[in-house]
Amino acid sequence: MANRSSNKAAVPEAKSALDRFKMEVASELGVPLSEGYNGDLTSRQNGSVGGYMVKKMIEAQERQMSGQGHTQM
Repeated sequence: MANRSSNKAAVPEAKSALDRFKMEVASELGVPLSEGYNGDLTSRQNGSVGGYMVKKMIEAQERQMSGQGHTQM
């Protein structure tokens, strides 16, 4: 099945970094995410990865805005 996602990155150059970040978060959470097809994962598993990514990005931005140094994702 072809990938028909309508999601487009605001900064296309960041796609590979976001993909690496997604795999790192999935690994931290114990979600068996792999390159390619992941239709065998539950919505809960996929949602936990996306939700945790957002949480970490918000925390990094808050640190940056408060002047607490470099951000880590």
